Parts: sequence; C-alpha cells; structure tokens
Amino acid sequence: MASPRSSHAPFLAAPDAPAVEWVVAPGLTGYVEALAAMEARAEAIAAGEANERVWLLEHPPLYTAGTSAKEADLLAPRFPVHHVGRGGQFTYHGPGQRVAYVMLDLKRRRPDVRAYVAALEAWLIGALAALGVAGDTREDRVGVWVVRPDKPTAADGALAEDKIAAIGVRVRRWATFHGVALNVAPDLSHFAGIVPCGIADARFGVTSLADLGANASMVGADLALRRSFEALFGPAVDVDAAADVPA
Repeated sequence: MASPRSSHAPFLAAPDAPAVEWVVAPGLTGYVEALAAMEARAEAIAAGEANERVWLLEHPPLYTAGTSAKEADLLAPRFPVHHVGRGGQFTYHGPGQRVAYVMLDLKRRRPDVRAYVAALEAWLIGALAALGVAGDTREDRVGVWVVRPDKPTAADGALAEDKIAAIGVRVRRWATFHGVALNVAPDLSHFAGIVPCGIADARFGVTSLADLGANASMVGADLALRRSFEALFGPAVDVDAAADVPA
C-alpha cells in the first residue's frame, strides 16, 4: 500500500519570496566539485545571502554511501565510492540518471523535514505520472517504486516491485541539500556493485524509464520534473549554468 508520505500537499514559500533558480548542467559533473558547490550554496541560503536553487545534472559512474550505509552492502567497488552526509545507505549515480540537488530554505517554507521529504516524493510521483509511469511510496522502503506484474511473483504471490527514484537529503540550519535521483536510462547493471539502499530482498529491484518502455528522453524527463516541481514548490526561473556556476 502507498505510504501517507506521498501526500501531494504544496510546500510553497512565502508569496513575496524570489522564484527558485533552476539550473541544468550540461555533460557530466564531477561528484566532489558538485558536493562543494552544493554545500556552499546551502550555507549561503541559510545565511539569507542566496536564492533557493534546484541543480539538475548527471555524474560519471560512482557509488555514494549515506550515514546509514553498511560496508557489507558494497559488493563490488567497481566505481569510486564517496562517503557523504546525506541520509540513507548505498546508491549509484551515473550517466542516464537525472540527479536533482535541491537547495531550499525551509524557514521560508515550512520547518518540517518530514513534510519536505513527502513533498520530494510527491514531486517525483507527479513527474512520473506525466511520463506515463505509476510510481508510489512504501511505508517500509524509501524512494519511489513501481509495481512489476511482468516479473515473477514471490512465493506468497506478492508482486515484484522496482525502485525508479531515490531520495537522500540533509538539512543544515533549515537549508536543504542533496536531493533526488531519477533513473531515466542508466546502465542498470551498475547497481549490481551494491545493495541499493540496503534492500536485499530479491523481489525488489531497480528500474528506469527506459527499462519500463517509457518513451522519455532526459529533456522530456526534465520538463516533467519542472512542471511537477512548480505545482508543489512554486515558480522557478531558468539560470544559465554556463554563465552562473553554482557556488
């Protein structure tokens, strides 16, 4: 069953707040550089010195370990491993996956981390719906999931489910950073080097828009993400990544 967390309640800023900056980075962005830029922007937001920002990018292949990661879940470190301060366990980032780093000021919105995570889930679910995919949350599993009736069922007849989007956040002085990762068309075999998010049950796998047969390019996924974001978080304004490097 769906979790109550998937409520689609808006998470709007005050009416006079500036629009959220929307940045789409071309090519692949190094993880260390991205982490430094993201943390610097979050600090500036917390200090009231910068506008909120959503930064969409792709990383080269790598694994990240959140604060709850277990070393036993790193099965084959075939790519660089980065230990980071976000919540969650091991996950994979790589080409074909849209990562969105979300740097918002919860003081301008609602100082409620649980409600913020629910809004991120609703954002992803709304974007997936626009792309023809029925995603949902689960009470006992993080992220956004899709039911796979085309895969073998469990011994008790339960349907298989695959994760299509991951969520890992951190909040410091009510400024958010890290964010979400939507699998558009990554190489799914790269997830085999880890136990994704610590979930080892064979009934639960990883999927992507391409794997599900959804006809969605990265540009199409970005458009769906933008529309769903604005419906929940309010207006966003394009910022040229080439002219304004996140800092």
